[in-house]
Amino acid sequence: MIEAHSLTKRYGERTAVADLSFTVRPGIVTGFLGPNGAGKSTTMRMLLGLDAPTSGRAVVNGRSYAEHRAPLHEVGAMLEARAIHTGRSAYNHLLALAATTGIPARRVNEVIDLVGLREVAKKRVGGFSLGMGQRLGIASALLGDPATVILDEPVNGLDPEGILWIRNLLKGLAAEGRTVLVSSHLMSEMALTAEHLIVIGRGRLIADTSVAEFTAQAAGDVVRVRTEDAEKLRELLAGPDVTIGSQEPGVLEVTGLSSDRIGRIAADHAIALAELTPQQASLEEAFMELTRDAVEFQAPASELVAAGSEGRAA
Repeated sequence: MIEAHSLTKRYGERTAVADLSFTVRPGIVTGFLGPNGAGKSTTMRMLLGLDAPTSGRAVVNGRSYAEHRAPLHEVGAMLEARAIHTGRSAYNHLLALAATTGIPARRVNEVIDLVGLREVAKKRVGGFSLGMGQRLGIASALLGDPATVILDEPVNGLDPEGILWIRNLLKGLAAEGRTVLVSSHLMSEMALTAEHLIVIGRGRLIADTSVAEFTAQAAGDVVRVRTEDAEKLRELLAGPDVTIGSQEPGVLEVTGLSSDRIGRIAADHAIALAELTPQQASLEEAFMELTRDAVEFQAPASELVAAGSEGRAA
């Protein structure tokens, strides 16, 4: 288990993390999200004892990282995959880590096979692709068979097969009862991998909730209704706490009523429905909505619109 208690980190007059508290529990994959400059990297460095907090405390499995007698057996981390001597082979890099931390050499071969680097294990790391470097970083994190795993952007540089592999690996680690904290900018991948989210912005906590609750909060309980009697149904659904929009003929977008309630009203008045669908925001949409005011650098609205138009055209 990872626990952050009122973590604060200041660099001169700039506050990178402000009174941040959260708990990462074992048995599930927890996504750690935030815009650029939100304080994610600083927070992870404090969890690992690489940065000292200005105030507050971070503990992993009940102790600070430095208090563990065998840290690599407790916490496996990857913050910078390419922080490896480029003249060493992958095998020798892992062997050196193992030798200095009391890990048997056979474990080196196990993690090399686990991350799919057997064919290049004896090659120098300097010639590795970005994806191969990521795999080696993950192998280093898992070398001590740790109870807690902390990974920063683990899918960077991986091809689709590699992304599927890391997704299944993380879920497998969580299923074994380990604590798994993963930072990523790929919202689509986090939606498929994480069950819980910790979202920060400008160093402060924005959300600490499940993925389902996070996206539902952003969706605003919108229900899409399609019927040939749209205008009649609109009149029946109207109320002081109900908002009804329409983007196309015969379709209503209703906020303030559940799909069950809308269905009952339609049935009571013999209105046939061709569609009754609760709308759910994607994780990316929810993230953009809830972190809008926490973005450090934001493109002008005209540029965002243009980018969206180009994407649709493509």
